[in-house]
Amino acid sequence: MSQDLETPPQPTGPTGPSGPSGTDKLDRDVLMVAGVVVLGAIMSILDITVVSVALRTFQEEFDATAAQVAWTMTGYTLALASVIPLTGWAADRFGTKRLYLLAVTLFTAGSVLCAAANTLETLVAFRVLQGLGGGMLMPLGMTILTRAAGPERIGRVMAVLGVPMLLGPIFGPILGGWMIDAFSWHWIFLINLPIGAAALAYAWIVLPRDAVEPSESFDFVGMLLLSPGLAAFLYGVSSIPETGTFFSARVLVWTLLGLALIAAFVPWALREANVHPLIELRLLQNKNMTVAVLAMMLFAIAFFGASLLFPLYFQQVRGESALSSGLLLAPQGIGAMITMPIAGMLADRIGPGKIVLVGIAVITAGMGMFAMFVGEGSGYVALIVALFVMGLGMGGTMMPIMTAALATLSPRNVARGSTFLNITQQVAASIGTALFSVLLTNGFKDSPTVALGTAVQALQDSPQRLAAFLEQQGLDPSDLAGLQGRVVAEMADTFGFVFWVATGLVALCLVPAAFLPRRKVEHPAGEQAPVLVGH
Repeated sequence: MSQDLETPPQPTGPTGPSGPSGTDKLDRDVLMVAGVVVLGAIMSILDITVVSVALRTFQEEFDATAAQVAWTMTGYTLALASVIPLTGWAADRFGTKRLYLLAVTLFTAGSVLCAAANTLETLVAFRVLQGLGGGMLMPLGMTILTRAAGPERIGRVMAVLGVPMLLGPIFGPILGGWMIDAFSWHWIFLINLPIGAAALAYAWIVLPRDAVEPSESFDFVGMLLLSPGLAAFLYGVSSIPETGTFFSARVLVWTLLGLALIAAFVPWALREANVHPLIELRLLQNKNMTVAVLAMMLFAIAFFGASLLFPLYFQQVRGESALSSGLLLAPQGIGAMITMPIAGMLADRIGPGKIVLVGIAVITAGMGMFAMFVGEGSGYVALIVALFVMGLGMGGTMMPIMTAALATLSPRNVARGSTFLNITQQVAASIGTALFSVLLTNGFKDSPTVALGTAVQALQDSPQRLAAFLEQQGLDPSDLAGLQGRVVAEMADTFGFVFWVATGLVALCLVPAAFLPRRKVEHPAGEQAPVLVGH
């Protein structure tokens, strides 16, 4: 809290805004709470990226198409979108500790059931159960950490929470590839059992008992509008890569239905009589919140969309295995680990605005450098340096944006604010994934050389069919000698174009980021973290 504001007497326990020693350092109790939250976040975020490397294995295991096994990802995402809007209300109504324990239990139980699934349909169903638990873990974790540390230290605790958020997409493929190769696909789910059990015990002991508000009414109409609306919209958007166009009936019907439900939710949530809407859109009256939401949306579209393509680039253009491509992304994580704690500390002292501007500029430089050196003739050093530079920028971007949004909210609005941010991030990430997948897929389709190379690759195991295909195309088998090189070159060009688009989108984030607070955020007088008590 700002020193020039008169404050009421602070608790003598460890959770006053200044900790036990009267400083604003993160004390032991806050760090223990952070440990609980990070453990849950690691489970949730790693699970998304770990499963992404198992899709081909699922095709072989269940004799399914790529579109069918993609439902193991889509089902999880739809469950996230459906449950996140309910989290803010449920946290106020039942308490963050009880809800967090329920979320970990649902996620862990869903993981065990996924490992036991013997059909693709049951695996998708259990992934939905996982998503119901996983969708609550991140917004609840942000709420718990913000309340425990107090507004003066929010930048540093957001940096702690940012570790799994930024590193999960990097190390998830490495872990998933190793477990599938060394054991079986079941272990990408079974690994959550000991972690979940530890998280439950840890949370039961460490998390503070918080006050609940049983008088708050539940916005049932809002739930009927927003949760199905988000699910329908994301289903439509997620179908774009499979259909290859936005104008297919399946994409248009579900996307427009989702948008209509979301649009109907807006006036309902803003009604004066609606005292406790499912999502508190009135938070956008706070300038910092509005700007942070816009910056988060653009950043998530660009970052999560491009992140999906990095391992794919290394596999398709450079010929690396899933495990090797995951390892090549490690410099990005190292860069993020270096800057994240520094950015969190500076966000508390000088405000998040300047940090985010620098972070976005650094990411733009790194992404542009990667796009410049995607050609097969370029060495790995330039790509590794580009990833490291991007990591440096990422460590100073995502969590300071969240700090800017939550730092000026009252304690009772923190749960609603973190829910709002998580919905924004989830929806934007889905849009980014669909956008960049379509750009890449259509780029390959527009290249006759890539199309020819793909067809030849599919016929490699059948020499007679391959010979017939070549004759039909008017080609001689000797023509295949240089085909692979031409295919790789054109694929690299397509990847380069997509990464340049990502560079432009990241640079566009500078516009809303320029309006984030560039000085230390002042907090309303008398606001403090709640006293941490045992269970």
